[in-house]
Formats: sequence, C-alpha cells, structure tokens
Amino acid sequence: MIETLAYFLCVLGFAGFSYKLIEARDSQPARTMWFLSGFGICIALGILVLTPAMEAMLGPGQVFEWFAQLTGDELRLGAIGFAVAFAQSVWWGQRAKLRRHAVFTIATMVILAVAFALSRQQRVGEDIVFAPDTVKYALADKVIFLAYSLVSLGMLALVFGRGARHAAPGLLRAGMWLLTAGVVAAAAWTFWDVDDVRLLAETGRIEAREDVPSAVLAACTIGLIAAGATLSAWSPTVTAVYGRFRAYRLYRRIEPLWTALRAAVPGIALDPGHRLPGGAEFALYRRVIEIRDGHLALRPHFDPALPGRVEADARRAGVPEQHIRATVEAASLAAALLAEEAGRRYQAGAEGLTYLGDADVAAEAAWLVQVAKAWQRCDLVEQVRAETRQRLQTAG
Repeated sequence: MIETLAYFLCVLGFAGFSYKLIEARDSQPARTMWFLSGFGICIALGILVLTPAMEAMLGPGQVFEWFAQLTGDELRLGAIGFAVAFAQSVWWGQRAKLRRHAVFTIATMVILAVAFALSRQQRVGEDIVFAPDTVKYALADKVIFLAYSLVSLGMLALVFGRGARHAAPGLLRAGMWLLTAGVVAAAAWTFWDVDDVRLLAETGRIEAREDVPSAVLAACTIGLIAAGATLSAWSPTVTAVYGRFRAYRLYRRIEPLWTALRAAVPGIALDPGHRLPGGAEFALYRRVIEIRDGHLALRPHFDPALPGRVEADARRAGVPEQHIRATVEAASLAAALLAEEAGRRYQAGAEGLTYLGDADVAAEAAWLVQVAKAWQRCDLVEQVRAETRQRLQTAG
C-alpha cells in the first residue's frame, strides 16, 4: 500500500512540476522554476530507487546495494540543495549568490560518496552489515548527511514559513503553507535516519530497506511539495467543484422555507418543471430570489408586534445570542403564513424577514439556512405557531 502510494505521488510530482514549468515559463524566472522542479524530481527519484520494485528490477547483490543506497542519499541531498537555491532565488531574486551554496552542496555530495565507498557495506539478508574497521566511515556518511540536511531544511522551513505568514490570503499563501509542510515532512523523513546512526553505532548494521514510517514521511513530502508547487494549476478546478457542492447543499437546506412559501404563494416558482436548471449555483440564486418574492407577497401579513415579543421570549428561554435573530425571523414567517391562510392583514409598514443588505447569494443563503433550521427545530417557533393559530381562530 505504501509503495503504491509512493509511486502515485512520484507520478503526480513529475506531472505537477512539469506542468508548473510550462505554465510559469513566461511569468517566472526560468532558473527559479528549475530549482523548484529539481527539488521535486530529486525527491521523487529518491523514493523510487529505494522501493522493492527497483531491487527486483536490478536484482539483489552488490549493484543494487551500491546503486540504491548511494543514489538515494545523493538524490535527497540534491533535492535539499535545489530547495535552498529556490528559496534564495525567491527571497533575493537576481541578487541571490548561489555559487557558494552550489560548491558546498557538491562538496558534501562528494564527501558523502567517498565515505560510502570506504564503508564497504555488505548485504546480509534484510540488513546492511559493516566491518568493525569501516563502521566509522559509515557513521561519517550518516552524520554528514544528517547535518547538511537538517540544517538546510530547517533554514528552508523558516524561509517558507515567513513567506506564508506575510503573504496575502489566497493561493500564494496556501501554496507557501503547503510547501512549508512539505519541508517539515522532509526534515522528519531525514531525522528518521537518527535511528540508523544509533543502530549502526551499537551493532554495526542497519536495515537495508526503508521502514513504513520512513516511507510514509517520504510520500507526505512529495505529496505536499507537489500540491504546494502546483496549487495554481489544480486549485481553480477543486474550488469550482467545491462551489457547486456547497451551492447544492445550501439549495437543499433552505428547501423547507421555499416549500412553505411556494404553498402560500405558488407564483414565486419561476420554472417548477425543471430541476437545477443552469447548475447548482444558478438554482441556488433562483431559490433565494423566489424566497424573497414570497416574502414580499406576505408582507401585509407580518405582525409588527411579534418580533419584539419573540426576541424577549427567546432570551428568557436561553436561546444562544447568535441564534436569536434567526429564531425571530422563523417565528415571524410562521405567523405570517398562518395569517395569510386566514386572510388576516396588518397595518402597512410591517417588516418581513431581514436580509443582509449587499450580501452575496452565498451569504444570504447561509442566513436562510439558519432561519430554516429554527423553522424546523425550534420549540419557540412551534409555540408561536400554536399561539397564532389559536388567536386567529378566536378572532375568526
């Protein structure tokens, strides 16, 4: 399962970073985008070379032992180097001086390769074993890798986190936070090697394959980095799908109000023969307008003295402050519908449901959801219905 997830996220990472390069070729400095893509590609390849499938393809033995372990570590170092270069390029722009960082990264990779070669590891079953006189080189290999990686990733997390805090709300901030989370996951993935250092110092051997926690952290790293780097590519689609789902949910939740108003004023239904014409967003917009029209038609039947009484009763009944207004509106509407049915009209100027001024359809629909909830579930609204029904019968 974890291996399959790693493959999927690798493919996603390659596709996402490639698309990002194409998308940003005219709007971003080329080297900045290459640094970011290099980071993702190195991480993805670093996952692939350590999977059991790669071992099956190369065959067990010295070739895989050397190739997988050394290449995996070198790719992870390369990914970190690209990430630091990307951060410096974004932070300083054309003024970024990357030569020193490049030399330091390459030198670290060379030293790591030399220490790895001197360690003369041997595969024994599921473990990698080192001779007593070569354990020191294996330890040097691990310590160099950890020191470079953790310092660089820590600096990178601070840079991305600072950028996310200062970015304006929107895709940029969300992308920066995803990148920050990806770097933190990469640091955790790297830090997991501390256990290998301890085991190596105590026993002279380490596990040949990555364990499940390490594979999970690796998958999280590539997933978060790919998501953050390609957010502008897939976010509009996800937002559109979520918008349609949210509109449909609001559409259904205000249906009790609409049904009651349509029963009292059938003419508010603009096109009752079709369901969701024009999509969920347009259907929601139309339903809100129809509820407004129903309100206007019922205005002469709203009792102007009722809202004050209901508000006082709601406070005495312990209705939460944030729900009082919606409770008053639901009770006023319930009484107005009964008054309309009985032919009872009040003086001109009585107020109907309160709307939110210049609020958009989504905000107004959310307000109507609160009213619909009180309409269906509030005991006080049911009490107003009973009292209004009795009063109208007595007056009749």
